[in-house]
Amino acid sequence: MKKRRELQFDEVVFGGSDADRARSLELPPSKATFVLVAVFIAALLLLVLGRILFLYPAQAAFYAARANANAHEAVIVPARRGVITDRFGAVLAKSKSSFSVVMDVTRLPRGEHPEVYLAQLAEILGLDPAVLTEAFYKTDFEKSSVVPLARNITSEEAIAVDGLNIPVFKVIDDFEREYVKGPIYASVLGYVGADTVTKLPVGKTGVEAVYDDVLRGLDGTSLLYRDARGKVFDSRVTQDPEPGATLKLTIDADLQEYFYDRMRAGLRSLGKTSGVGLAIDPKTGEILSLISLPSFDSNVFAQKALSDDRTALLRDPLKPLFNRAVSGAYNPGSAIKPLVALAALKEGIVTPEEQFFSAGFIEVANPYNPDQPSRFVDWKAHGWVDVKSALARSSNIYFYAVGGGLLNGQKNYRGHAGLGIAKLREYWQKFGFGQKTGVDLTAENSGFLPDPDEKEKRTGQIWRIGDTYNASIGQGDLLVTPLQLIAFTASIASGGRLYRPHLVASAESTSPVLDYSSWTNELALVREGMEDAVRKPYGTASLLYDLPMFVAGKTGSAQFANNTKTNAFFVGYAPAHDPRIALLVLVEDAKGGSLNAVPIAKEVLAWYYEHRIASSPDIKN
Repeated sequence: MKKRRELQFDEVVFGGSDADRARSLELPPSKATFVLVAVFIAALLLLVLGRILFLYPAQAAFYAARANANAHEAVIVPARRGVITDRFGAVLAKSKSSFSVVMDVTRLPRGEHPEVYLAQLAEILGLDPAVLTEAFYKTDFEKSSVVPLARNITSEEAIAVDGLNIPVFKVIDDFEREYVKGPIYASVLGYVGADTVTKLPVGKTGVEAVYDDVLRGLDGTSLLYRDARGKVFDSRVTQDPEPGATLKLTIDADLQEYFYDRMRAGLRSLGKTSGVGLAIDPKTGEILSLISLPSFDSNVFAQKALSDDRTALLRDPLKPLFNRAVSGAYNPGSAIKPLVALAALKEGIVTPEEQFFSAGFIEVANPYNPDQPSRFVDWKAHGWVDVKSALARSSNIYFYAVGGGLLNGQKNYRGHAGLGIAKLREYWQKFGFGQKTGVDLTAENSGFLPDPDEKEKRTGQIWRIGDTYNASIGQGDLLVTPLQLIAFTASIASGGRLYRPHLVASAESTSPVLDYSSWTNELALVREGMEDAVRKPYGTASLLYDLPMFVAGKTGSAQFANNTKTNAFFVGYAPAHDPRIALLVLVEDAKGGSLNAVPIAKEVLAWYYEHRIASSPDIKN
C-alpha cells in the first residue's frame, strides 16, 4: 500500500510543490504589453478630459438652465395694456380685470393623457376640445411647463374650473380689453387678439397694432419653486409687470360720435349702408374724426363672451371689417378737379380769364365709324365758364379741355392743348396720389393712377383722348383713397402745405411733406372757385351757404358698375378764410349724386361751429 504525501500550507497557497515550481519557468511581461496598456489608459483619460471640456464651459449655461428649471420655473405675469384717449383725455379703450386658465403639465399624473382633462375644461368653457388640444401641443415644454389655454374667462367659468379640483388647472388673474362705444371708434382703434404662442393680447389692426409696443407694457415674471418630485412648494414675484403707456390720439371724441350718428342717419334715410366720414385739422394733418360704415364692435374680438359674433362679421357681405377710409379705392369724380385746375394754371395751359363754352357735351371723331362719334357729356350745359365758375359749377367740359385738350374740328370748339395723361400723372404723384400717405393705421391702400402702357398690356387697347377726358374729371381708371383726397383738400385750406394725416402727434408730423405755398396766384383762384361753389346760387354746394361760418367746398359724383351706380363725395373746409377743419363725406351707391353727401356735411359743420369755433372769437369767418 502506497503511503499518501502530506500537503504543505505553502503548496496550497502558492499552487504546487517545490518540485512543480522548479519545473515552471517564470517570464516577465513583454514591453509591448506595457505600451498597449499605457496607450489605452491615456486614450481613456483624453476622452474623459475632452467630455469635461465640452460640458464646461461650452455647455455649462445649457445644463445650468436645465438644472435651474428643475428647481424653479418662470411664469409670465401679464401687464395691463395701456389706455387710449382722445385729444381731450376721454377714454376710448381700457383694460379691466379678468381671469385666465393655465395647465401645469408637471402635475399631470404619470401615464395620463392630457386630452382627458382638456375635454373637461372645454365643456366648462364651451370650447371645441380640439382648440385646447392644439394649444397644448404647440407649447415648447423646454421653455415652460405651464400652458396658457384660455384667456378672459368669466367669473362663473373661473369658479367652475376651480370646482373641478384638478391640480393641473390653475385660474390666474388677467386683463381684458374693453372698448368704450366700440362701433364708433372701431375704424380708428382696431382690436386686439391673442398671440398664437403666449396667448397674451397683441394689437391686430388699427392703432392697437401700430402702437402695440407702446400699449403692451412689460410683462412681469413669477418663479415657481419645486421639490425633487416636481411639486410647487413656493412662489415669488421676481419682476412686477409694468402697465402700458397711455396713448393720446388726435381724435375729437365728441365730433367722432356726432359725425358717426349723422352718417348712420343719413345713410339710413337713403336706404344705404356704406360710407366714409373724415375730418382733419388742415394746419397740422391731425385726424379729428375717421369713420367707416358699416362698422363693427371691437369688443367682439377682445371679449370671449362675444366671440360667437366673429364668424358673422367675417361672413358679412357688407364687409364691416374693411376700413373704407384708408383701404377703399374710389373714383373721386369731380372732387379731383381742384387738383387739375392747379396743374393747368401752374403749367400755363389756361389763363385765369380764359373761358370755354359748355354746350352740355363734346364729341370726338370715331375713325372706325365717322357717323357715330364718341360723346363725352357735361352734367348740364353751363355756357361760358372760366376756372372759378368751372369749379363752382363743376363743369366737365372745362376740365376735358384743360386736361385732355380740344382738337381742331370738334363741333362748337376750337383747338386747345391740354395737360395730357403724362403731366396729369406727374401732378397726381406730386400731391400724394398713387402712394400711401403714411397714416398710422394698418392696411392702407395706395390707390391707382391710369397709365397708357398698363392699359395696353391689360386690355390690348391703346390709350385714347377719351381716356384722358375721363381721368380729368375723376373717372376711368383713376382710383384714390378717401384719406388721400382729404389730405389734398386740406393742403388747399392750409395755403399750400400738405401734411401727413396722423392719429398720434410726433416730431415728424409737424413738418409738411409738400410745401407749394409759393403758388400764390394758382391757390387763390382755386380757393375762390371752391368758395363760389357755396356762395354762388349756381354752386353745387350752395346748400351750405346759410351756415353761420363761410365754407369752401367741392362736390363729386363718380359712376361705377358700368355707370349703373354713383358714389357721392363732398370735400371742403371751414371757416374759408381761416380754416380749422377739412371735411370729407362719401356716400356709396348714392341716390342723387353729390347732393346726398352735402346735407350730412352741413350738419357736421354746423355742430363743429357751435361746439368748437363759436367760442373762439379770434377765428376769421
